[in-house]
Amino acid sequence: MKRVTFLLTLFASALFISCEGPAGPPGFDGLDGQDGINILGKVLEIEDDFTFENDYRIFYEFPTSVEVFESDIVLVYILWEVAEDDVDVWRLLPQTLIVDQGLLQYNYDHTFFDVSIFLESDFDLGLLGPGDTDNQVFRIAIVPAEYGQGARFDRSNMQQVMDLLNVEEKDISRIILD
Repeated sequence: MKRVTFLLTLFASALFISCEGPAGPPGFDGLDGQDGINILGKVLEIEDDFTFENDYRIFYEFPTSVEVFESDIVLVYILWEVAEDDVDVWRLLPQTLIVDQGLLQYNYDHTFFDVSIFLESDFDLGLLGPGDTDNQVFRIAIVPAEYGQGARFDRSNMQQVMDLLNVEEKDISRIILD
């Protein structure tokens, strides 16, 4: 009896699966779809001095070739030191230092038009030496929001950010500001 029930169920299933219903609605006969826009992140490198004249602030306006959306993540790294074998050491801002004069912080803010990197302290910034103000190098990483949501995204590791964005050293735009 079990065998007969099994065969009947198998036959009924095959019958229903092989049946055709009425034709579905016709598809849209319009133009073929266009390729989607590939939104990739970008890494820029800028160099400038913090001075009394610029209020100890480096202002960088994104060029028209770099599109930044309000939802994008903008990260700024400072070239902290060059280690042995010319290996660059980058640190994510903000960074706070204890100097002879007191506390000094490198910090930044941004819009989707520009980045402003500035010094904050509990003392007169005019007392800083050229090692803290002159020829400062920063990398600005623009990370699309869709990439920044992943658990594998470590903001503090600039190399990991560059790997995520598929950016190599040769791809980085370098700008010396005046």
